[in-house]
Amino acid sequence: MDVEILYLRMRHRLFVSPDQKVRIKDVAQLVGPDDITSTIGQLVIHKITVHDKTIVIIDLMKVLRRLREFKPDLEVQTVGPPQTIIEVQYPKSKITGIYFVIVWVLLFIGSGLAIMNFHEDVSMQMVHQKIYYIITGKQNDYPLLLQIPYSLGLGLGMVLFFNHIFKKRFNEEPSPLEVEMFNYQQDLDQYVIMNENKENEKKANDD
Repeated sequence: MDVEILYLRMRHRLFVSPDQKVRIKDVAQLVGPDDITSTIGQLVIHKITVHDKTIVIIDLMKVLRRLREFKPDLEVQTVGPPQTIIEVQYPKSKITGIYFVIVWVLLFIGSGLAIMNFHEDVSMQMVHQKIYYIITGKQNDYPLLLQIPYSLGLGLGMVLFFNHIFKKRFNEEPSPLEVEMFNYQQDLDQYVIMNENKENEKKANDD
């Protein structure tokens, strides 16, 4: 008699709505006989409630226990990560135009002050004056011939550095900001997983 084998791979992240029923097919990829994967995929593994708040961790062991309850003789081979991070997406309030303008102005002023303070620290105006004197042999306290192209080049360099202008991307390579955001998300996911495991251990000890 052939042994029925199910291959299971947990997904990394899943976005759900409040009060949604999370099924095994939502948190894992299943490979095996069609009749088994279709039936097992419909099994409910978790029901989102208000107590879950925004993050839920579905551990592989919880999925295996559910499979064991449903079909004890099924052989399961697991690959990939040992848990799935479920993020509950609640309705977000829309940002009005006035708040958008306020945030935009604050960011514009803050970034402008940061650039000006940096230039003041490195004496950029003095550098431009010396470069202008070396090129022309004349003293000029305001060498606009250098400062204007430098300012335009600074803005263009920032656009090329972040690989975006509004929603347009110049190429498929991720920008340094996207790489940093990815690394931050990875660290955040690891923290959430570790913190969730500690909370589960504490609940088990209390019980």
